[in-house]
Amino acid sequence: MSLPLAPAGADSSALDEETARAEVYGLLAALYYAPPSSELLAQLRVAVTEAPAAGGFLEEPWRALVGSARALSDEAIQTEYDDLFGGVGKPEIFLYGSHYLSGFLNEKPLIKLRDDLAELGLARDEAMSETEDHFACLCEVMRYLIAGDDVAVANLARQQAFFARHIQPWAGEMCDAIAAHPKARFNAALAGFTRAFLSVEAQGFDLLDS
Repeated sequence: MSLPLAPAGADSSALDEETARAEVYGLLAALYYAPPSSELLAQLRVAVTEAPAAGGFLEEPWRALVGSARALSDEAIQTEYDDLFGGVGKPEIFLYGSHYLSGFLNEKPLIKLRDDLAELGLARDEAMSETEDHFACLCEVMRYLIAGDDVAVANLARQQAFFARHIQPWAGEMCDAIAAHPKARFNAALAGFTRAFLSVEAQGFDLLDS
């Protein structure tokens, strides 16, 4: 499992950097969509935690996430997910953009998101249990916009627009809610890494406009 732990400006090819970004979004999607599988947790526990160069911005939050996975059992991590995000009725913490943007689920932000997804030629899989504004689903869209083969869709301009409209306005608030929850241990570390990664993404997109 490779991740973009090098600081900005470190020697790496653009292709490697894009692959790493796509991998991170894929990992976040898997960790937020459902209780992580034992296989995924096993991979996370043996992941490299040293950055290629000293001072990598993501090194510490990544080390904290891997360390948390190593310190807790599969059952504890899976139970924590259910305690925070699952259960019957209202979850302890919402992972849906509409909740943070409008205060309600299935509201106008979800409609706008569906319109933008349709423009990208994307649609919700009927087998998917979550609505499109679930954070994991948005991460999957970003992964596609980075790694997809259709350059008319998978390009930096599309990534920037989608990130700015559907992730950046609310994901930080979600991370804060997770980190502050008394039951969050593994997911507190996950929220810290998520916040750091999204900050790097935002800074990268800002450079496109400079």
